[in-house]
Amino acid sequence: MFFDFANFQRCRIGGNAKAANLPPCGGDVRQDRGGCLGAALSMSNPSQAVTLRPGTIDDVETIHAALLRLGTDIGAHQEITSTPEDLRRYGFGAKPAFSTLIAEIDGEFAGLCLYFPIFSTWMGRPGVYVQDLYVDDRFRGRRIGEKLLRRVAKECRAAGGGYLRLSVDTDNETAKAFYERLGIGRSSYEQVQKIVGDAFFAFADTPEE
Repeated sequence: MFFDFANFQRCRIGGNAKAANLPPCGGDVRQDRGGCLGAALSMSNPSQAVTLRPGTIDDVETIHAALLRLGTDIGAHQEITSTPEDLRRYGFGAKPAFSTLIAEIDGEFAGLCLYFPIFSTWMGRPGVYVQDLYVDDRFRGRRIGEKLLRRVAKECRAAGGGYLRLSVDTDNETAKAFYERLGIGRSSYEQVQKIVGDAFFAFADTPEE
């Protein structure tokens, strides 16, 4: 999900994007309870170059802090129960469950995209799922979210991939408009289903007959 962050009223997935009257420019969005940051004029120097690089274990605290800000911005901070140690363990261990791409401007953290590989049995091709997309308030209006998404898509294609997926909260109209502008359209024939927490554990632990 996705948009700028300086004055953004986060085009939520929780926040009130309509009230913010935010334009569908390049911002940032978070999926599946994720967040979209509305676009506003950036206070940063537009001449500064945006640098993209893979996240490393040394970035764990920064990544987690960004996720917490994302959750707060979209009104879902209470749903974030992960810790830096969780990210360290599952994202930078022997079998990483996700990858991160970090955006920097003049050496400062500006945003990130957290994603992981998926596969389509119908297409017979791998793809990528974008779980979180975040842009720091100070660097809104720099199309950082768009740059992050395009780089992730490029890496996926280089690895033989053929598609990108993400989900947006149903009331996040700004994020929907942003993705539509990039050509990431709504799937008209699918609905997200999920089971989490205690319900998931009970489901997984039910003895097989």
